[in-house]
Amino acid sequence: MRQVLKLVGFAVLGVALVVTAGALLAPRDEPTPASRPEARETDPIAAAQRRLQRLPEDWNTWAELGMAFVQRARFTGDTGDHERARRALDRSLGIRPGNAAALTGLGALAAARHDFPAALRHGRAALAVDSYRAAALGVVADALTELGRYEEAFATVQWMVDLRPDAASYARASYTWELRGDVGRATDAMRRALNAATTAEDAAFAEYHLGELAYGMGDLGAAGTHFARGLRLAPGYPPLLIGQARTRAARGETAAAVADFRAVVAAAPSPGYAAELGDLLRSLGRTPDAAQQYALAKAGWAASAESGRPPEPDGVLFAVDQRDPAALSLAQRLYARQPGIGAADALGWALRTAGRPGDALRRADEALRLNTASALLHYHRGMILVDLGRIGAARAELTTALRLNPHFSIRHAPLARAALASLIGAR
Repeated sequence: MRQVLKLVGFAVLGVALVVTAGALLAPRDEPTPASRPEARETDPIAAAQRRLQRLPEDWNTWAELGMAFVQRARFTGDTGDHERARRALDRSLGIRPGNAAALTGLGALAAARHDFPAALRHGRAALAVDSYRAAALGVVADALTELGRYEEAFATVQWMVDLRPDAASYARASYTWELRGDVGRATDAMRRALNAATTAEDAAFAEYHLGELAYGMGDLGAAGTHFARGLRLAPGYPPLLIGQARTRAARGETAAAVADFRAVVAAAPSPGYAAELGDLLRSLGRTPDAAQQYALAKAGWAASAESGRPPEPDGVLFAVDQRDPAALSLAQRLYARQPGIGAADALGWALRTAGRPGDALRRADEALRLNTASALLHYHRGMILVDLGRIGAARAELTTALRLNPHFSIRHAPLARAALASLIGAR
């Protein structure tokens, strides 16, 4: 009998944003399509469209088409697929009102747009129709994670693992261990996801997150190996290329790292990637080039806000780093909407910059309430403690940050080393 990963019996777990490489990343999605022809017998979008030409009232295929558009957008970064997905899912519901497949798709679409309250509503509506739909459990788990409702998220992940121990459920199980600071169990669960993968895209997804787990612990060799394996399965997949770029930058291979970053920013524009490329260029003394990337990042997040998308942790942290006067307001809006550890960390960092270290420390403590092994979270708390004059505690936090991952951020890792050096001998 296949062994099922049990999460109960240990301490209370939580699911939240993954903390890596100086940015709080968005939640893990379902495995995304790879470009290799052997990954799937047919392109799922083309196959669905051909079927709908013959059976235009097939509500289930309309739902499958909508989900396929959501997945393709995750791979390509083309958010135009979001509107295509919405139209397909609405058509499915128009033909068969309240069907669980389309409701699940709407939840996945809402999560892709970072509208987690809507994702939760749609996911729960799908489960009300079909309580055994694992994909709907994934939507609900991801939404609860981002909304900071960790005990509920944990229970949902456990339900999903029990119902269907596959690549998607094992990946979410890995998430729970990672956020609790147990990277060993997180890695074991993600290896299970890799072993359970039935397609190239599932395997690439697992290799990417294994690389992220290794990078988060400063293991550049293992990280590079996983990213390279993933890229062989899914050539051009932006997160894998970014992981490879970070690893190369940490090794001092800066020309290759810049080339990787530029390739991703050109092919899949993302304000987070542009901001990180800006930090790398800035570290190399290429200030005008860095400013150009920062401008792209700022414009990208501004366009996202204008479209009605809520603030994101990495966008808030960028605003803080750029001394944007709106940073604190953005952080407060983010926290009010989804008070998880990512939002608590972003709010704490914004409060520190606003000259409120006491309030900042309370949020930094909240961000570490799950004991996440995150260099970035410990660095933020350490710098807040510096501002409060708590030298011993600050030294301990900065030491922890650099021990966990001396390459945690292109911008902030050097600042952590400088701050720690200044505290040596201080009382």
